[in-house]
Amino acid sequence: MPLLELRLNNQWFSKIAVWLVIGMVLFAVFKSFDKGGTAGATTIGYSEFLDEVAAKRIKSVVIQEAPGGSEILATTTDDRKIRSTATYLDRGLVGDLRNNNVKFDVKQREEGSLLTTLLVSWGPMLLLVGVWIYFMRQMQGGGKGGAFSFGKSKARLLDENTNTVTFADVAGCDEAKEEVKEVVDFLKDPSKFQKLGGRIPRGLLLVGPPGTGKTLLAKSIAGEAKVPFFSISGSDFVEMFVGVGASRVRDMFDNAKKNAPCIIFIDEIDAVGRQRGAGLGGGNDEREQTLNQMLVEMDGFETNVGVIVVAATNRPDILDSALLRPGRFDRQVYVTLPDIRGREQILAVHMRKVPLGQDVNPNTIARGTPGMSGADLANLCNEAALMAARRNARVVEMQDFEKAKDKIFMGPERKSAVMDPDDLKNTAYHEAGHALVMMMLPKHDPLHKVTIMPRGRTLGAAFYLPEKDRVSRDKEYMLVNMASLFGGRVAEEVFMNQMTTGASNDFERATQIARDMVTRYGMSEALGPMVYAENEGEVFLGRSVTKTTNISEATMQKVDAEVRRIIDQQYSLARKLIEENKDKIHAMVKALLAWETIDREQIDDIMAGREPRPPKDWVPRTITTSGGGGGGGTPAVTGDPAPTVV
Repeated sequence: MPLLELRLNNQWFSKIAVWLVIGMVLFAVFKSFDKGGTAGATTIGYSEFLDEVAAKRIKSVVIQEAPGGSEILATTTDDRKIRSTATYLDRGLVGDLRNNNVKFDVKQREEGSLLTTLLVSWGPMLLLVGVWIYFMRQMQGGGKGGAFSFGKSKARLLDENTNTVTFADVAGCDEAKEEVKEVVDFLKDPSKFQKLGGRIPRGLLLVGPPGTGKTLLAKSIAGEAKVPFFSISGSDFVEMFVGVGASRVRDMFDNAKKNAPCIIFIDEIDAVGRQRGAGLGGGNDEREQTLNQMLVEMDGFETNVGVIVVAATNRPDILDSALLRPGRFDRQVYVTLPDIRGREQILAVHMRKVPLGQDVNPNTIARGTPGMSGADLANLCNEAALMAARRNARVVEMQDFEKAKDKIFMGPERKSAVMDPDDLKNTAYHEAGHALVMMMLPKHDPLHKVTIMPRGRTLGAAFYLPEKDRVSRDKEYMLVNMASLFGGRVAEEVFMNQMTTGASNDFERATQIARDMVTRYGMSEALGPMVYAENEGEVFLGRSVTKTTNISEATMQKVDAEVRRIIDQQYSLARKLIEENKDKIHAMVKALLAWETIDREQIDDIMAGREPRPPKDWVPRTITTSGGGGGGGTPAVTGDPAPTVV
């Protein structure tokens, strides 16, 4: 804490000093231009001055005598300032002044020393040059070396008072925490491992999708280890000047050696760690020089004892192989998306800051948020708190979390959207077709709710919740998902006798599923367990620019035919289910037009042949519709955001 106060005081002192220097410069400049009150005075010849005296146009005169001559400062009767000089003091001038009633005074001008003369004449210029140099150093290097500071590291040093994040703030990644805990234990007590021949890891690479908590996990390492922690981003190494990146790497590791044992955290290391030799063309690659220097510093001829490098990336596939070998990054810790138990733990961490109602169940929320990362769950809690604040509630209730979840998955409600009656009815049949096929196929994930309220870019949605986190998908599960995607278009054809563009996204997803089944997963008996898809390697990663395929034209025709067969089969299944249950479709459409959104309770009543109960939180609301006929300003596509909305 005293160190932080000292830094703040130094910053204040530097700011005050700058303003003092600026004030001195301005004072010296004004003083140099205003010598004895001569600013604004008009210089005239001595003979002209005598004529002015004789014409009685002079009111007062001040004569300053000096060995080199006399300076005359006069004020005219109309209050103008005039100035004149004479090489000697004219004794007759005194009489002329007396005769013309001019007030005058004679002063002796003192000659200063050579040092004083130099300061007065050159001081303002020197001060201006000094201030200019100071500001140039500030702009170039933040006041830490000026132009020579380009090669200095931009790593920020965090002490234990600055970073308060610990392992208690990290949830949903127990295995990753165990991996990094060993590094913390080694830093605290190295002898525990060294007596068994173990050595401290050189590097730790945190790998995982965005939002899973890689940076938070690195901060918790610093908070637990109580050692110096240098934090820097991968993009901070690369500048427009050649050699700056490598110089910053050297400077960073030099500072780390002085503070060993310590931790260096490099966020988004893929900015400098991409594969060497990638891309097209030659030339000097600044990024490769930076990577080479980092490879040498991590495990070169001179080893760094007590310096652990922790890096984070969500693109491990593009990193250079030399960077990933043992001895540099000894461990790769995978921070994956949390499962249902991990999501519940993450929600518990974020809910500590939110006043919760009695009906809030983190397990139910965790079950209904498959595929969400830690950052997504934090956003969910924040959105729920905002929902509660909008209705002026004291606590955040379960309905707020449900509305926040719907907003995140399906987009915000567009209550002011103008709907054409025909489009509204068509949307109701479209979503009812999705819902019926989902309910009739037991392998499908359970249906959660159906709505025709426009949300985001969609006119309606059928929302389902997975019963469990799926690590892999079997063939039957993929087939029933295809059938449910076709339910919307089939319902339009059967009940509305038309085809709309609302099913375009459904067809796109269904076609992709069928093609992946045939070309990637070997789920076709006709073509067998063989991969027919092209390798989609990225360009500029040291791979070939042109895609090569070893599949013949005849084989590709068989692939297309097999994809066509699977799609037709599931389309026919969806049509069969809908034509056999027209009464349920009509009942579902009637409920949707009345309540806009129906939950699982109303859907179960309809499927059982009962009159559906009104939704619990239903508030009567008038849907704005256009007069009829045309599109009424509605979007052309009833798109379905994957994976839980159709």
